Amino acid sequence: MTAAPAELVFTKRSVTHSLRNIDSLVTAIVAPVAIMLLFVTVFGAALDTTVGGAYADYVTPGVMLLCAGFGAALTATSIHTDVSKGFIERLRTMPVRASGVIFGHVFASVLRNLASTAVVMLVAVALGFRPTASPAQWAGIAALLAAYILVFTLIAAAWGLAAASVDSAGMFSFIALFLPYLSTAFIPVENLPDFLEGFAAHQPVTLVIESLRGLATGDPDAGTTLRAALWLAALGAAATVLTVALFRRAARR
Repeated sequence: MTAAPAELVFTKRSVTHSLRNIDSLVTAIVAPVAIMLLFVTVFGAALDTTVGGAYADYVTPGVMLLCAGFGAALTATSIHTDVSKGFIERLRTMPVRASGVIFGHVFASVLRNLASTAVVMLVAVALGFRPTASPAQWAGIAALLAAYILVFTLIAAAWGLAAASVDSAGMFSFIALFLPYLSTAFIPVENLPDFLEGFAAHQPVTLVIESLRGLATGDPDAGTTLRAALWLAALGAAATVLTVALFRRAARR
């Protein structure tokens, strides 16, 4: 089996495992949808004045990232399971690149989480989300979401390789779920406690959310989008280097 077909086989394997893991699949979609329903239907009327417009338009980009990040974080558990159960070690005795398993997990995560994010967006439209983006801006939204999912998946891959147990690998899901709450996902930064404002204003999740919000409303800010792209590029490069190093360390065990 050549390297390229092997990558595709492992991608298909990862997607198949995701579809069979009903609990994780439902959680990755239902949790963000439930959060969307909660904030828009319960708190939306009260928060419309806080955000200066329809709350559904404000909150949707943040919930999309919450969905994407949480789904990508599940990769940590999948990769740790493959390592701990010896699946990757068995591949080393075969004419297949064992690193293709990591590629399969990463690529499948991007595909899977783009689909689940699209579901969240459809729910948001049903709740009143009215984007005014042009076709080019929609392409920017898709590219930014894909980059965010890729970066979070790479970080999750490194976390899964470094984790000592399945439980510790699963902890990354809580981090991914928690980060959007410390951003402008749900309320503007000036409405956060003073000690959180600095972090929330400059952390990468906020920059990506504000970029998506600007693109969705047809009024993107080039500076914010550039800073978001630079953050994602830096985090992605660091996560890639760390994943490669941890994978090699795992091979020497």
